[in-house]
Amino acid sequence: MTHIDAVPARCAELLAAGDADCGVVPIIEYQRIAGAKLVPDVCVGSREKVRSVLLVSRLNNLKKIRSVSLDESSRTSATLTKVIFQEFLGIEPAWVTSSPDISRMLRDSDAALMIGDPAMTVSRDGLNVWDLATLWHDFTGTGFVFAMWMAKENVRSELLSVDFASAKEEGVNAIDEIVDDYERRLRLPAHDLRDYLINNITFDLDNDLKSGMQRYFELALRHGLINRLRPLEYFRMHDGG
Repeated sequence: MTHIDAVPARCAELLAAGDADCGVVPIIEYQRIAGAKLVPDVCVGSREKVRSVLLVSRLNNLKKIRSVSLDESSRTSATLTKVIFQEFLGIEPAWVTSSPDISRMLRDSDAALMIGDPAMTVSRDGLNVWDLATLWHDFTGTGFVFAMWMAKENVRSELLSVDFASAKEEGVNAIDEIVDDYERRLRLPAHDLRDYLINNITFDLDNDLKSGMQRYFELALRHGLINRLRPLEYFRMHDGG
C-alpha cells in the first residue's frame, strides 16, 4: 500500500473517489461516502474537552450569535456547530465558509469556528471561547468522535491484516517526539501539548463515544445535514486467529 500524508478532509475526498484504500476521515463522512466501513476500536475523539475545536466570538452569549464563519477545512466540526445551534440553542445563524483567519472571520460574522493548530494558537484577548466537545458533553453527557479510520467495503484483503491497535499504541508511546515537533511548530509549552495529547484527545473508541457518535448522526439527520442514517458497520479485522 502507498502511504499519502493528507488531512482528514482530503482523505475523505480520496476515499470517496476510490483513490485511497483507507484513511483517517471526518466521522460525518461515514454517512456520506457510499460503501464506507469503520475500522473498530480506534478513533480521534474527546471525552469532555478537546481544546482544538473552538467557537470564538466577541459576544458573551451563544444565543446572541446570528452568524458564524466556519473553517473551510472542517466537516465534522462544522456539522457539530450547526447541530449545537439548531438542536440545543434553538437558533440557526447564517453560515459562512472561510479560511482560518480569525480577524477576517470575526469581521464577517459574529463567531468563528476554529479547528486544529489555529484553534490551539488563537489569541483570546477580548474574545469569548467555547470548546465544542465541552458543549456537546454538557448537552448530551457523552464524549465526541471527530474522526476514524475508514475504508471501502471492497478494500483489498491485506488492509484487514493491519494492526491498527498496535499502530495507535506506537503513536501514544511516541508522545515525547510529537510534543518536541509541535513545540517548535506552534511555540506552545511542552507541558501544555503533552496534557492535550494525554488528557484532551482519546484514541480509544468505547461505548460512551459510540453512543455520542450515534446521537450526533441522528441529530444531523433531523436537521437535514445528512441525507440518510446508516447503521455503524465495522470491518472484521484479520488477527491471524
